[in-house]
Amino acid sequence: MLAFRRPRLRTLLLLSNLVVLVLPITGFWALRLYESALVRQTETELRAQAAVLTGAWRAARGIAPESLSNGLNPRALETARRRGLDLAHDTVLPLAPDPRPGPPPAPEAAEAGARLLPVLRDTQAVTLAALRLLDAAGVVVASTGADTGLSLAGLEEVEAARAGHPLAVLRRREKIATEVPGGISRTAGLRVHLAMPVLDGDRVDAIVLLSRTPATVTQTVSRKVPEIAAVALLLLLLVAGLAALASRLITRPLDAVVRAARQVAAGGATVPGGRLPPVPRTAVREAAELSDAIARMTATLEGRATYVRGLAAHISHEFKTPLASMRGAAELLAEHGEAMSAGERARFAAAIEDGVARLDRLVSGLLALARADMAAAGGRAALRPLADAAAARHPALRIAVSGEAEAAIAPQAAATVLDSLLGNALAHAGPGTAVTITLGQEATTATMTVSDDGPGLSPANAARAFDPFFTTAREKGGTGLGLAIARSLVEGAGGRIELLPSDSGASFRIVLARAVPDGAGEHLS
Repeated sequence: MLAFRRPRLRTLLLLSNLVVLVLPITGFWALRLYESALVRQTETELRAQAAVLTGAWRAARGIAPESLSNGLNPRALETARRRGLDLAHDTVLPLAPDPRPGPPPAPEAAEAGARLLPVLRDTQAVTLAALRLLDAAGVVVASTGADTGLSLAGLEEVEAARAGHPLAVLRRREKIATEVPGGISRTAGLRVHLAMPVLDGDRVDAIVLLSRTPATVTQTVSRKVPEIAAVALLLLLLVAGLAALASRLITRPLDAVVRAARQVAAGGATVPGGRLPPVPRTAVREAAELSDAIARMTATLEGRATYVRGLAAHISHEFKTPLASMRGAAELLAEHGEAMSAGERARFAAAIEDGVARLDRLVSGLLALARADMAAAGGRAALRPLADAAAARHPALRIAVSGEAEAAIAPQAAATVLDSLLGNALAHAGPGTAVTITLGQEATTATMTVSDDGPGLSPANAARAFDPFFTTAREKGGTGLGLAIARSLVEGAGGRIELLPSDSGASFRIVLARAVPDGAGEHLS
């Protein structure tokens, strides 16, 4: 099987622009908007011709002007206000049946039709429409065709006109006019039919029946090929320009970011300062933000790698001392144990036990540090009960707790932080040390300060207070992991811990996000 090849972004952008270009044209044809416009244009022309022929019939018949003003104007307004034909809504009727023999036309109607026949023929020579004049019964009295004297009564449009209402309909075309020289539309399959009543007061005196094939879209477009080609070329150039602009603003910067990310993934060096190569100034904001995010991720990974390397070096150093002591004691016991006194053997055995105990403390501390590094952020803790519980777990210290606060941190993590700080005070300041735990909160933050009246830390030691395995109480069994664990837990909850300057003793301040009460809409920052 062939492997699936993902398309490039510039290809998708080009295709999307082309689709946007094609959609209006496709919709234009699918909805037949332009064809409906051509049909309505044909209907409007037929109504204008019918209005002229109606006036000519009135003049030929001598209908009084007052009837003209009373009857024509309301009908004309009704016709003008009527919605035009629409291919999307109006049904295309079948072919009209052939005219059939009917009763003889009224003599006065036949006379008027004979006088107007030259007008019909002259009009058809210009408009190419089929024109008929019918008497009130629907019998043809004048026609540009060969159906004079035949009846068209029964047609929907004719019956509407006999009732005094003008009507335009769409019908299937009798035949495709491919053999008609100079035909208006040789490919259209429908025809517009319009029946207009001629009123004498409230009475229908005659009917003007017109029909014509509308122009087609193909015919209209064929006349505008140069203009359409010019517009299409302009649109294609515009699409190509947009694609080029998108490539410059989006794809090129993204390519640069991808290359830099691959370089980082392959272990290659970044530019001086540990940053990724900057994206072009013309890049879109998202590309610049992506580059910045990858740069921050790279810095985080490099920092983590540095931390792991340093931690591994510290672990190796911390483990070597007890292991070397245990190995030396074990070798001496194995080689000279029988010659040693009981006190000497007990002293070497105690050295081995001390080494094992220290290794156990180191392993436990490392496991606690690993759990702190992997601790997930989140949670909510009331700090006052946790501080009171921590004070009860350290009876050797004189602990005073004040204030209230709720922080966005898991309760177990907060308890571990307190134990680490109190254990640090006990290890360095000794039993009986006075410790003050002060809690407070503001709009978006909660603070906890742990201070003691011990000897404090020198400036040199204060700078390394949170480094793993750094301790000044090694002879008392200190591992130097307590404050490192506390820092990992606090930073994992999105907070910070710092050693405050103090004239006496040590003072640590922890700043956390304030917990949001249930149901509140406040956002923490």
